[in-house]
Amino acid sequence: MVTAQHEGLNKIATFNLEHTRDMLRALFDLPVPKSGEARIASPDLSEVDPGVARADSAILYGEGEEKFGVIVETQRGLDDDKRYAWPEYIANFRSREQCPACLVVICPNRRVARWAKKEIPTGHPGFTLKPLLIHQGNTPLIVDVEQAVENIGLAVISAITQSEHPRFKEVAATLQRALGHIDPKQAWRYARYINLSLEGDAQKEWDRGMKLETYPYQGEYAEGLWAGGKQEGRIEGKIEGEAESVLKILNTRGIAVSEEVRERVLGCQDPETLDVLLQRSIVVRSGDELFAEPIG
Repeated sequence: MVTAQHEGLNKIATFNLEHTRDMLRALFDLPVPKSGEARIASPDLSEVDPGVARADSAILYGEGEEKFGVIVETQRGLDDDKRYAWPEYIANFRSREQCPACLVVICPNRRVARWAKKEIPTGHPGFTLKPLLIHQGNTPLIVDVEQAVENIGLAVISAITQSEHPRFKEVAATLQRALGHIDPKQAWRYARYINLSLEGDAQKEWDRGMKLETYPYQGEYAEGLWAGGKQEGRIEGKIEGEAESVLKILNTRGIAVSEEVRERVLGCQDPETLDVLLQRSIVVRSGDELFAEPIG
């Protein structure tokens, strides 16, 4: 299931494509064309199951023989499935667009960066994938507003990768002031992307600073957070309600439910699975029968 947060990253992760072009050339010296069209490509990178092989974002630079693809992932946690999916992303992107492609992984914390930098052997001799990482160690600590405005894309990435730095509060405040110097709609997209990428105390600090600012982009940012929270609340409320309905139906029918089954039902976050459980709760003869057969 694609979460609301994942959808937000899909839409925002590439932010301004020209800023992304400059950042990639600066950090990795990639052969990204200096001129020509830059466009967002489809992040669905599997012909069989797009729900599994779906990158956060994909960018296609240039035309003809100069075309170059960049797959961008914002990785907030450890996920060993990605070590199998990432080579697939590159292979399918390369095949679909008929051009070279690379994988760039943005790591907000050091633990994830240590995990993501490990080489991925594919089994074919000489074909080993080493993801390109954007992390605390290769991004600058930007605490000067003028510098942030001059390279706003890198400043945004810096705010994410430096989230564990002791001076993060200063980094966040610098970027929030810098966003006031660019187009408000673009500033809102950057601000929202950072909110989605951060976790814990860093995310709270970012949102606290945003509440104190009075720049034009603030109105859209506040409305976006409110709307996003309202939507996520509706989804979570519906899921919780369906899970409780499954248990209520079984209780009404006089069917005992073990603690293990109760926890599995209440812990389910997939609306489609809950729909199946709701239908089964009407006909099963025991609580264990809810999960007796595979779902999906």
